[in-house]
Amino acid sequence: MSPAAADRAAESLLAFWAEAGVDAMLLDEPVDRIEAGKFVAPRPPERKAATNPAAARAAAPSPDIAAAVAEARELAAQAQDLDALKAAIAAFDGCPLKFAGARQAVFARGAPDAPLMIVGEGPGGEEDARGEPFVGRAGQLLDRMLAAAGLTDRVFITNTVFWRPPGNRTPAPSEQLVCAPFVERAIELVAPKMLLLAGGAAAKSMLKREEGILSLRGRWFEWRSSDGRLELPAMPTLHPAFLLRQPGAKKKAWSDLLTLMERLDRPERGA
Repeated sequence: MSPAAADRAAESLLAFWAEAGVDAMLLDEPVDRIEAGKFVAPRPPERKAATNPAAARAAAPSPDIAAAVAEARELAAQAQDLDALKAAIAAFDGCPLKFAGARQAVFARGAPDAPLMIVGEGPGGEEDARGEPFVGRAGQLLDRMLAAAGLTDRVFITNTVFWRPPGNRTPAPSEQLVCAPFVERAIELVAPKMLLLAGGAAAKSMLKREEGILSLRGRWFEWRSSDGRLELPAMPTLHPAFLLRQPGAKKKAWSDLLTLMERLDRPERGA
């Protein structure tokens, strides 16, 4: 190959790598990957889950979180109606989301005696501005689905956290944990027949499960309050925001809603 041809080949190769996104050399000297691949590094020994008391204490909530949960539980228990619960949430300072850029607490909307409670993940920008959950594009889609199912005036809607997470990120489990007493008190005051859990973060938090929403959706579970006094059937489903990104999944969410409606309107035993 002539020097000119070699130069053209090199330029062509460099152009190929540039188009592929390679813009830097990582090593000064070439590495024989075939030879290097003959050596297999030993796998580090698997660490067994610690079962001693010290490890258990390390896995427990931090003192700050535990104190915030205790305060939330006390404030929630004192609320004798939904208006008092809304005020208690607004006054609560134990959730760090309150001081992470949120404008206001976003509690709930809907019928105070609804047979169905919908629990989402957390408020977004539109909800943060208006002070009500599910009022943005995702909420509008949810409302259309509820209207088509004849559930418009039969739902009470809230979230696992009451302040907008920065950048509309998914709420952290610790943030959901400190808000959980208020969610439980809302369920106790509304006394719905069942729960619809919108989105993976809501389903995992409420049901204490680790599966993804595509595995959980459309299945019946039993939700239990932290003290074991309350127990309700609960169905996870896809979050309306996900349906906006994946319109093809609307059929699955509608199927979940139809399954829920059938059980919701089923005559009570002994009636």
